[in-house]
Amino acid sequence: MSVGFLGVGLYVDFYRGGIKQKGLILCRKFSLTFVGRSLCLLFLVLLFPFGIVHAHTNVSDSVMERVRLTAVRAQSHVRGYRAEIYVKDQLDIIRRNSSFKFIPGLFKSPKELNRHLIETYSDLYFTAPNTYRHQIRAYTSTLGRIYGISGALEYLNPNIYRSYLIEDKLLSPLAPNGNKYYLFFLDSVTVDSSGRKQYCLRFCPRNKSHRLVEGDMVVTDGAWSVREIHFKGKNELLSFDCDITMGEVDSDEEYLPVFNQTKTVFVFAYNNLESYYLVSMRYADIETSEGVDSLYDAREKRTCYDRTSEYSFEPNESAYLQDFHQLDTFRCTSLTSSEAAIYERSYARLDSLSRLNGDGVDRHNSWEIVGDFLLSGSDWHLGPKTSVKRSAFINPFLFQFSKTSGTSYRQDLRVMTEFANGQSVGVNGRIGYNFKYKEFYWNTGAQYVYKPERNAVLTFNVGNGNRIISSQILDELKKIPTDSAINLNQLNLDVFTDFNFELSNNIEVKNGVDILTGFVFHHRTPAKHPEESFRQIQLPENLSIGLQKNIRPSYNSFALKLGIRWTPRLYYYYDGRRKMNIGSKFPTFRLDYERGLKNILNSTSIYERTELDINGKFKLGLLSNLYYRFGSGMFSNMKETYFVDFTYFRRSNIPDEWNDEMSGTFQALPSRWYNASRYYVRTHITFETPFLILPHVLKYTSHIRHERVYLNLLTMQRLGPYFEVGYGIGTFVFDTGLFLSLKDYDTIGFGYKLTIQLFR
Repeated sequence: MSVGFLGVGLYVDFYRGGIKQKGLILCRKFSLTFVGRSLCLLFLVLLFPFGIVHAHTNVSDSVMERVRLTAVRAQSHVRGYRAEIYVKDQLDIIRRNSSFKFIPGLFKSPKELNRHLIETYSDLYFTAPNTYRHQIRAYTSTLGRIYGISGALEYLNPNIYRSYLIEDKLLSPLAPNGNKYYLFFLDSVTVDSSGRKQYCLRFCPRNKSHRLVEGDMVVTDGAWSVREIHFKGKNELLSFDCDITMGEVDSDEEYLPVFNQTKTVFVFAYNNLESYYLVSMRYADIETSEGVDSLYDAREKRTCYDRTSEYSFEPNESAYLQDFHQLDTFRCTSLTSSEAAIYERSYARLDSLSRLNGDGVDRHNSWEIVGDFLLSGSDWHLGPKTSVKRSAFINPFLFQFSKTSGTSYRQDLRVMTEFANGQSVGVNGRIGYNFKYKEFYWNTGAQYVYKPERNAVLTFNVGNGNRIISSQILDELKKIPTDSAINLNQLNLDVFTDFNFELSNNIEVKNGVDILTGFVFHHRTPAKHPEESFRQIQLPENLSIGLQKNIRPSYNSFALKLGIRWTPRLYYYYDGRRKMNIGSKFPTFRLDYERGLKNILNSTSIYERTELDINGKFKLGLLSNLYYRFGSGMFSNMKETYFVDFTYFRRSNIPDEWNDEMSGTFQALPSRWYNASRYYVRTHITFETPFLILPHVLKYTSHIRHERVYLNLLTMQRLGPYFEVGYGIGTFVFDTGLFLSLKDYDTIGFGYKLTIQLFR
């Protein structure tokens, strides 16, 4: 079997038979003295653990190969079912301080109540491959609503046979290439009541990561399906410990979970919360199939991209029960005396408040109201269809830090009203401040969704933009030789302020194909007196005069816009009448055209702007992705003064909302270049993976969700070839990156960026 086991066999035979059997032959053959026998014994003992590990590793790998084949079959075995699900959640507040009530997404609890209980009873209807319809039949809670630790509920029904236990957050040890990320060990072999062998396997990550788990499972010999699985790990601020029991062998429930006990722990800012979940699932009307082909493969072959049934949820407004005794008929087990006491204490407190205030509402003091206003976002419901959302005034992810744009901050406000026919009207506002440029930015707008099933939206926006330079000043600057001693980086090129408004209409003419039409108006004025703009450097007299005389008191431009956006094979679902796009494996193509017209609202700019933008991603394995973005734009047919203001190639001086604010942008490129050329061609490629460099070098890297390598290329007037490479890491708290640039093969630059991700 192995050298270790061979050695153990010789050693056992030697001492079991004394000098009379095989041991005698060995002693005579090797003439072992006492010292020789001691050395032999030491040698065998050293080999023993290696033999055990090697043998156990071989067995565990063999078992896991069969389990992974079963996982593929399990995904196509169950075609549909109806399940009655009972969930009980006991929530204990172990420690809290004054920051407890300001943590985004966390419930509010009275100081005198540190234990809460939440119970739900619901029906779940499943149709393969991924269609779920969930309806809550009854629930009760000491918190009044179904609340718990943020993000904990997704751990209650993991699919162990899928590649991911929970969406794309946790990689399952049963994934097809799980051996690449997990180590497996055989703990023991037991026999169940039917006489079948059961293999107890342990698994642990090869690298420390919050996207991997550790634990153990029990696999039945012959069926090669999982009877029990226990795994634990940590994801962001939440630690979890799940213990799942699967159905019996040869039953319709063999590949389905029937019982789940999960403990989650939330720790942040000296606040500690623990939650204990008990989940019981009773199945009915299970439809199975022994088909060979996976239904998930079949889904990819379908031509219908409507996934509405997979996102179906049927709310039940009358499901909330005021008395916890009303849930007795739904419970799989009776409440313990301590659990019933939790309800009683909560009801007694509500009765006391009702006698004091007359309405049972808890009153907050003025300091709590002020703190809530500053540190927590607000979501007010002014009616059944009207809501107001405001971001917190003091919230880390409203800030961003970079070398090119400095430190910036923003604040958002949105009011939304929905109508019975699915139409809606929204009003939003944004303000921001950039500390490096000492500039205040604002924007407000309104959106009217008049045909929700076609994403038909009429949008109006008004605000100010980044400061910019005119084309005539650019033409004068081009007269400066490239080898001139004049440093253009010292010249303040953000000469003009910008006030703009835009009216546009977007409608989806076909799934994945959107047409955008509208117009945009800009009113630009000098930010300062012309002499102040060029006082920083010593320019030749003729050039200085040329620059100053080309600055007029104001510039107006009016342009018509036409845009086409196309995403092939776009999946979507309907929320009522509103069409919600999910995504596609193919890239999104954008083509924009803008034509400046003269003599409309005193406009003088005549130009044409054309831009093409392509972006998407490739999935490289289970945990790695390759993001790409290609773009090009140009101004043409210019007859009057115009401003180089591209749509897809611009610098944002306040934080934007995209997943990775470092992909698709240049972090070391000086701001003046964004408006310094009539054309550009650019390429961005980002490779993302969790185990690239740091996990192999440093010991404590589990908080790193992914590492990224950036490659950015740019070509434009007077800049020459521009290259930018970067390396970044992403955690649940922040994303950061360092970038090196190379201009004209001889000038090296440096850039960095930091964005806050906590509670995003």
